[in-house]
Amino acid sequence: MKRNIFKLFLNKFLAYPLWVKQVVFYRLWQNMNEQNCDRFVINHPDKNFAMHIPTLTFRGKQELWDKKGGLDANIYNFLKFSHDGYNILEITLNMFMSMEEISKLYLFCCEQKLIEIPEQIELHAMAEFISERIMIGEYLLKIGSIEQDQLDMALAEQHKAIEKGESILLGKLFVKLGYITEATIKTIFKLKTDAKKRFVINPETLPDNNDDKKNIDKYKEEIQNLKEENKALKRTMTKIVNAVKTYDI
Repeated sequence: MKRNIFKLFLNKFLAYPLWVKQVVFYRLWQNMNEQNCDRFVINHPDKNFAMHIPTLTFRGKQELWDKKGGLDANIYNFLKFSHDGYNILEITLNMFMSMEEISKLYLFCCEQKLIEIPEQIELHAMAEFISERIMIGEYLLKIGSIEQDQLDMALAEQHKAIEKGESILLGKLFVKLGYITEATIKTIFKLKTDAKKRFVINPETLPDNNDDKKNIDKYKEEIQNLKEENKALKRTMTKIVNAVKTYDI
């Protein structure tokens, strides 16, 4: 299993001089504040999907060890990282995937009862939203930002607009009706858009062709050894058969 790339990066950053960290911290705070994201990280870290550490069920542990289900290798890698205490962000970076791709693995594992569904509904709802299992209306309803009657009202308004030949996004309707602030809608869709992007901290950690070539050479050597063993086994079996024939005569 790979090293925890994010922790290596973070430890390197934390070793910077204080005057460097002060400026970086301010710029990060400024950027997060402009995107209205700071409150999600500082006040609700337990509801941040990227910081969530998946917990394997008994069934998940069994599948990780014996692999009887014959699942995709990415599923087993996801389970292994989760078992080792990696959070969603760390799993995403170490598997060189996007947050959207990881959210789909996460949801599959939840559905197959390989990992536990977290108590915080916001975590599961975010995974469903960024993987496009649910749309903005259902997402906001699940996390308690709007009520069912408000969603119904917005959908009715959208239907009326469509009948008139107009097109209006549901998110904009929520803002127009005063259910959600524009800043919140922008932040939510910013998270969804960025979830599609793959992020590599250090390109040197990416698998390269040399690694693939080494694996191919290794497999070729193993196959050749198996062929030699098979030939030897055939020769032995031939001797046994001939000996049996001689004995029968």
